[in-house]
Amino acid sequence: MARFDIDPDLECGLVTLVDPASRAFAGALIQDEFDIDSPWHHHDMHQLQYAFEGSMELEDDDGRHLLPRSLAGWIPAGTRHRNSLHRISSVSVLLAPDCVPEPGEGVRILRVSPLMREMIAEAARWPLGTRPDATGEVFFAAFARLCGEWIADRAPLTLPTTPDPVLGVALAAVRADPAGCRMDDAATAAGLSERSLRRRCQAQLGMGWDEYRRRARLLASVEALTESERSIAQVAADVGFESQSAFARAFRRLTGEAPQAFRAKARRRG
Repeated sequence: MARFDIDPDLECGLVTLVDPASRAFAGALIQDEFDIDSPWHHHDMHQLQYAFEGSMELEDDDGRHLLPRSLAGWIPAGTRHRNSLHRISSVSVLLAPDCVPEPGEGVRILRVSPLMREMIAEAARWPLGTRPDATGEVFFAAFARLCGEWIADRAPLTLPTTPDPVLGVALAAVRADPAGCRMDDAATAAGLSERSLRRRCQAQLGMGWDEYRRRARLLASVEALTESERSIAQVAADVGFESQSAFARAFRRLTGEAPQAFRAKARRRG
């Protein structure tokens, strides 16, 4: 169980997940039963956080991010952040600071390859509160080395969220059905007029309603591009684009890559 050690001289609290005297250099924390909206805090270990089912929210000083199954969050040791997990299947892998020579600065959102997903799942064999056996030591050494590669390839596909519960209802409606949700559907769900919904999106997300829905659709396409054999045209239709060309233009504008190139790159990493 997490222990919160708050240093009064710091802006946010240090969360020590396991007593440092008994903690190994690496381990996994299974979070399936977590039902939390955490306060601002930081860790004394690097953290790679991933949801196998559902999605979580992760926030740092640069903004809030939704992390579905296609994305993971990398949180370097000492990075101020907070997160929301509500009884979803998720795992965090924790690594001592000296395990990853170049951990980067600030939260990074990473594209999850099949290899990364399988290694996160396998890491659960060695809980953070126990010392890994010889196999575990080799495993985490390899995991840390791969982290150096994974965090160099940041994902541009992030989706902002909001602490406003009313706007949150509207955004949740879009995320639940990005292909079919219309503005009037989301506005009705949140009890807002369409005009108020537009204004809140722009003021709180820094983007308009149409751009948010477009990003939600593109985010929904990532898992299909990475893990299915569906054609680009089928993926485009599934997430609500009228044509493959419109999908490809929007995808390239946001990511800098064509959908086919994104798919090929993700599979090479796996």
